This record gives sequence, structure tokens and C-alpha cells, in this order.
Amino acid sequence: MDLQVIQNKIYGIRGQKVMLDFDLAEMYDVQTKALKQSVRRNIKRFPPDFMFVLTSKEWELVTICDQFPSTLKHSSVMPFAFTEQGVAMLSGILKSNRAIDVNINIMRAFVLLRQYALGYAELNQKLENFMIETNMQFNDIYQALTELMSIREEQTKRKPIGFRKDEQ
Repeated sequence: MDLQVIQNKIYGIRGQKVMLDFDLAEMYDVQTKALKQSVRRNIKRFPPDFMFVLTSKEWELVTICDQFPSTLKHSSVMPFAFTEQGVAMLSGILKSNRAIDVNINIMRAFVLLRQYALGYAELNQKLENFMIETNMQFNDIYQALTELMSIREEQTKRKPIGFRKDEQ
């Protein structure tokens, strides 16, 4: 399975990167109903930080995306959202060869996303440092120009040198 396809199915919900049950079921080549049934049978393996059920408000926000089929958008059953640990736990309850292969690729996709996030944070820090240095340099230039302008103003206030004829 292509990592890009998997990355496109990872969403940010409640401040966590999650995958939804119907996407996982499609990748594992099982019905969503069967996946949910397996999870419910092994619910002790899925604490709230591994899996949670979306609220109707969250589901409304997620379905604003046009990538979901219309049958899912109007579903009355709220989907399960699995965190990275929840997806890893799914490998313990879904034992087909396809599930194992897909799980390995999903873990790789989560790792890549984490690496991108770390790279982004490092790049952001470098950019911030560059902006601080640049602002300091522009501040020095601004101060030098201000000093030159004040010197010029002092020069224009002096009395002109030479003979002045009074106009009386």
C-alpha cells in the first residue's frame, strides 16, 4: 500500500493524529461492521487514548471534506477514531496477512508524519532565529540613518556664513 494514500487518510482530531474505522476497514479489506465488532469484543485493548468515538459535531466537521462517499456523510453511526497506538493494537485482533502488511505501512506513515513535524519545528526555529538576526541588523541600520538625519538637521539650523545685506 502506498504511504501517500495512507497519509491522506490520517486526520487531526482532538489534537491527535487518527485514522477512521471505515478507512482502516477498506485498507484491511474487511467490512466496517466486522472491524467495529472485533474492536467491541476486545474493548479492553482500546483505552480512550487508543480509540474514541467521534461526536456528531466532530463528524459534521470531518464530513465537510468532499473526499468521503455520500453514504458515509449521512450515516447515523459515529465512526471510531484510532490513534497510532490504537492502529497498532488492531494488529493484535486482526490476524490476516493483509492486516499485518497494511499495519506495517500505517506505522511507517505515522513515523514519516512525526519526522515531518520534527523537521518543520526545526525549520521554524531556524526561520525565527533568522528573523531575529535580520531585525537586529535592520535596527542598527535604522539607528545609523536616524543619527545621520539628526546631524543634517543640525547643519541646516546654523546661520549662513558671509555678508548679509539688511533690507531696510
